[in-house]
Amino acid sequence: MDFALSDEQRAIRDTARDFITREVVPLEQELLRRERAHRPGLERGELRELQLKARKFGFWGLATPEEYGGMDLPAVTQSLIWTEIGRSFVPFRFGGEADNILFYCNEEQKREYLLPTIEGERFSCFAITEPGAGSDAANIKLSARRDGGDWVLNGEKTFITGGNEADFAIVIAVTDPERGARRGGATAFLVDREMSWRSEFIQTMGEGGPASLVFDDVRVPDRNILGEPGQGFTLGMEWIGKGRYTIPSHAVGIAERALGMAIAYANTRETFGRPIGENQAIQWMIADSETELEAARLLILRAAWTVDQGLDPRHASSMAKLYGAGMVNRVVDRVMQIHGGMGYTRELPIERWYRQVRLYRIFEGTDEMQRLIISRDLLRGYTKLGGQLA
Repeated sequence: MDFALSDEQRAIRDTARDFITREVVPLEQELLRRERAHRPGLERGELRELQLKARKFGFWGLATPEEYGGMDLPAVTQSLIWTEIGRSFVPFRFGGEADNILFYCNEEQKREYLLPTIEGERFSCFAITEPGAGSDAANIKLSARRDGGDWVLNGEKTFITGGNEADFAIVIAVTDPERGARRGGATAFLVDREMSWRSEFIQTMGEGGPASLVFDDVRVPDRNILGEPGQGFTLGMEWIGKGRYTIPSHAVGIAERALGMAIAYANTRETFGRPIGENQAIQWMIADSETELEAARLLILRAAWTVDQGLDPRHASSMAKLYGAGMVNRVVDRVMQIHGGMGYTRELPIERWYRQVRLYRIFEGTDEMQRLIISRDLLRGYTKLGGQLA
């Protein structure tokens, strides 16, 4: 058993780290200043400029197939890069990406949606969650009714990431109510904003915010079906599953950066004539954080490894998502405690992380849903205790 990174993995990770350190981290103070003034942290043009700089480093389309100009990196390598991205709180991601299910586009749709999205000329969002269908995604109600050569969409989606900025949405709608979403009664549609859906900003405790999407007799041509009719729920689950190792990978980067700040602060901040790092209470918070961080890292890399091996990743990814999300919340909480009052201010990014990472236990599968998946797999004999080492 070899826990070492390959030379290629190490080289890619180090190059990504160098880019984040040189090009992204220097923007942090300006971003905090803007957010304190209630302004957007990073404008679309600034994000685009960073992505084009990264392209010169060779970072374009981490998961995008080579035939579309991407890197098509293995899942483990992608996980390592997402950890590096997480080291900075600037909302940056490498360009050249498209939602994984957009690759189900037919040739005409590829020209209209997929290729412009990869190039950053178009912006998409994925819309499955509804006011009454969050964890129970199969309970979606937004309807699509055939009318001649069109489909007429009515209903609402909510908590849609990127929904305020997107110029088209991938919408999962019910096309056969009798069959239901899970049994082939839902279909995915590519719906341009100009087809008259509207987005409404949702204010959250984090920076930025998701959107509600409202569809009121929105007409969508039959040619805008993504994949096959009735395939919508399957595509939706494939989209959601993608995030279950990338989200905790990002969390590891946040936890590493935050814990590093806590260690530096504990060595320099003095009370009663000595550094606070000499206090056992501080030492134990640091020790617990490092232990949980390393445990999460291994769970996440194992989940990514199962993807690369062509194995069913759902069980391992659910454990990675559950533990990684909890870990980063506990670490950031301890880091804030170590920093005391300064950690609570907006002069440092700690309170920003505190608000940001709380979402990790909710979106793309709540803690409770991950526990349900993990326990169900064991109780029904879908997996063995100990996984691949059993």
